[in-house]
Amino acid sequence: MRLTNYSDYALRTLMYLAVMPESETLATITDIANSYQISRSHLTKIIHQLAQIGYIDSIRGKNGGIRLAKPAKDIILGEVIRQTEPDFQLVPCFARVNVAAHDKNSETATTKPPKKPAEICEITPVCKLKSVFYQATQAFLQVMDSYTLADIVANEEELWQILKFHKASD
Repeated sequence: MRLTNYSDYALRTLMYLAVMPESETLATITDIANSYQISRSHLTKIIHQLAQIGYIDSIRGKNGGIRLAKPAKDIILGEVIRQTEPDFQLVPCFARVNVAAHDKNSETATTKPPKKPAEICEITPVCKLKSVFYQATQAFLQVMDSYTLADIVANEEELWQILKFHKASD
């Protein structure tokens, strides 16, 4: 399984905000993008979604910025991943394709049999591998559910020293 950059950047943004010293109450998108050497425009979309979901507060204006909307101990990593990943289709057969509807809509007058959608595997109806992948995905999410943002930023001073250095060096 591989998470998208979107989820990775969402988690890193939350980590940045969690370790930010209280003296710096608000961060900017530019601060975070520079600290991680990532695209500011891509990060803007992520921050917008994190604000919509309720993980961060976004304050507009000249002295605006972003901060965590709730304590790091209340942000569960598994929930963040579920809300930022587009899907958990490890293999094409996880796609919800209605084969019966496809067959009904096919032209019966043609001489060629209807083509199957590309994502249908020949053994899907009897495949046991699909359930193994499903169990593995559920186990991954269960582990992620057992950790909070606070757990992964317990070394906040060390993290901030590195992030602060990258923020200042650009």
